[in-house]
Amino acid sequence: MDLGIAGKRALVLASSRGLGLGIAKALAAEGANVLLVGRSGDQLAENCKAINALGKGKADWVRGDLGEENFVASMVTAVEEKLGGIDILVNNTGGPTPGTTEDMSADKLDTFFQSMVLRVITLTNTLLPQMKAQGWGRVLTVASSGVVEPIANLALSNTLRGALVGWNKTLATEVAGSGITANMLLPGRILTDRIEELDTANAKKQGKTMDEVRAASVKTIPAGRLGTVEEFGAAGAFLCSEAASYITGSMLRVDGGAARSF
Repeated sequence: MDLGIAGKRALVLASSRGLGLGIAKALAAEGANVLLVGRSGDQLAENCKAINALGKGKADWVRGDLGEENFVASMVTAVEEKLGGIDILVNNTGGPTPGTTEDMSADKLDTFFQSMVLRVITLTNTLLPQMKAQGWGRVLTVASSGVVEPIANLALSNTLRGALVGWNKTLATEVAGSGITANMLLPGRILTDRIEELDTANAKKQGKTMDEVRAASVKTIPAGRLGTVEEFGAAGAFLCSEAASYITGSMLRVDGGAARSF
């Protein structure tokens, strides 16, 4: 299937590794030109080198930290200088520290709200006028399956990513007539460094080995395994495609059937 995004310009946040990188690679494989964002210049440069070696969509990178106050302004500048405009925005952020609701101090809430919610919304609002002017755009926001079935010991993530659900649905309704879609992609247990970190934290909390924790979690997944970054990236590329023009305001779970909700 031709996804119809060859030559489209995509900004992919938090794409030095993991889920963001998976989406960036999938978009580039379809011929899109991608701008990778992250805190490690060396890692981003290596990622771009690998993507560009495939000879399809071009990749470039810019250092960016969602925790910094000037993040939005720096991204807007980078989009203009390196891409010459924007067609696709992939909002992706790192996850907050594990913990219960009682661990959610005011300082933690404020810190992670800034990086996971406020700057995502502000950047989207800043780039939307370009998409409206050209009559085409894609906004894809990566969250977590925890927004449909809260995940134990991830109270901060469940809370802050949940806030993006109402925002995305409202946004989708407002911009649909301008040829712009806004969707959310919800990962379950995809094998990334983040999963390694969470499994390690849960093993410590439960007094078990990481292998025991991992085996127990796999038992809860009907597919009987963890997902791959490539599978996740492919789903993201589809939602950013011309083929998905009539899909907006939706949440797509990539979780092997783990969530028990509809």
